[in-house]
Amino acid sequence: MEGVSEESNEIYVELTSENLFRALKTAQNARSLKVKLTNKHFPCLTVSVELSSASNSSRMVTHDIPVKVIPRKLWKNLQEPTVPDSDVSIYLPVLKTMKSVVEKMKNISNHLIIEANLNGDLNLKIESELVCVTTHFKDLGNPPLAPEAATQDRDPEQMVEVHVDIRKFLQFLAGQQVNPTKAVCNVVSHRMVHFDLLHEDVALQYFIPALS
Repeated sequence: MEGVSEESNEIYVELTSENLFRALKTAQNARSLKVKLTNKHFPCLTVSVELSSASNSSRMVTHDIPVKVIPRKLWKNLQEPTVPDSDVSIYLPVLKTMKSVVEKMKNISNHLIIEANLNGDLNLKIESELVCVTTHFKDLGNPPLAPEAATQDRDPEQMVEVHVDIRKFLQFLAGQQVNPTKAVCNVVSHRMVHFDLLHEDVALQYFIPALS
């Protein structure tokens, strides 16, 4: 399948993430992996996995994942949002650890407060009429600041916070099967949180707006 034109060589598609996850699970010990967009009576994302066998030969496993081609007139609704400069960027702890913590918190509150500073400290906090629970992560480290960054003059101990829907945060944590080599949380105070997951040559981004 080809893009709209040579100048706009793009195709936007929609798929069920569970189908892609099941296909990629077979590729955990693969020799090679190829993903391409095909048309087999209906649009598909075809995942071809080359697997090793005990006899040093290989076998191919192919998954055809149905996709829905998105009309070009709707592309403007799918543009990557403009991200304001973050007030604090911090490396995340192991995502599975965070998921375990937040799953317990969701039984108490629907709102989650994310706090971070330039000293490598991250807090996950929930508050209700009866209780306040905070989980602290220390010494996580912060990505290097750009020379022109406005946060250069910020007190490293000063916390920046954002209030988000705890269910959306759990969706982010539950959907990450890539085990990223780096995971960065960018907090824009009281406006949004932007997650940047890096795994080899792949970068995934996730945005959660602040609760009003």
